[in-house]
Amino acid sequence: MKFTEDFTFYLKQERKSENTIKGYLLNVQQYIKWFEASYGLECNSLYRQNVLEYISFLKNIKVQNAKTINHKISSLTKFNVFLIDQKVQEEKVIYKTDMLKVQTAYASPTKVSEIEVKQFLQNILESKNKRNYAIAVLLAYTGLRISEALSIKLRDLNLQTGECIIRNGKGEKQRVTLLNSRVSHAVGGYLKERNHSAVSQTSPYLFISKKREQLERTVVNRLFNMYSQTITPHQLRHFFCTNAIEKGFSIHEVANQAGHSNVNTTLLYTNPNQKKLKSKMELL
Repeated sequence: MKFTEDFTFYLKQERKSENTIKGYLLNVQQYIKWFEASYGLECNSLYRQNVLEYISFLKNIKVQNAKTINHKISSLTKFNVFLIDQKVQEEKVIYKTDMLKVQTAYASPTKVSEIEVKQFLQNILESKNKRNYAIAVLLAYTGLRISEALSIKLRDLNLQTGECIIRNGKGEKQRVTLLNSRVSHAVGGYLKERNHSAVSQTSPYLFISKKREQLERTVVNRLFNMYSQTITPHQLRHFFCTNAIEKGFSIHEVANQAGHSNVNTTLLYTNPNQKKLKSKMELL
């Protein structure tokens, strides 16, 4: 089935992020590969019985967890809609009821302690790279997603008021994230250095590299790997949520700062982490 370019264009028209598009394509390609290996035929359309067999294959043969399987089902659902839109098929063959029930994790998703984060930040500070330090401090004390941090434009940042406007990829939603003095000082120190860069004269983005107008996620991931095997940009987001609640923030305040659309997500951070939970189990 030759669909890659058309399906990619279709997803871009829906303003899906690059990572989302890659995920959809990978999941659909895996289904097609399974179908052709199983039946020795080209996959020209989606049939409900085949999809149900595939889900059974993922559950019982591949033994994948419910969350992973649901990602694949979501991708096939979108692909199903695409095929109907393209007049390749008429009927919808995947339903919401096909999604597997996922038990919400009880333990907090935070896996790093405050002292570990402070040591991590100190090591970056001592490297004397003000940009890298500003990124790490921003993530640790605002709860921003890495994609949000790298999309910040200078026009949306106000260090005097300690505020930053965060816009989603579609530009349809925005929120105001507050910056404490630690973040303001780190970003302010970086801006003084940034202004001497040639790229800074043309780039509207806060975080830039020597050659690019917008710093790439892969560069940040490599940076984190240099200083820690456990702390990632997303772990700093988890850390912020737990740290903020422990410091007295309300659930709604953390949800607003971190951009959680559902406070149930924020409530996870009120639970003990896995280590504390295991310690309590030993008391039984």
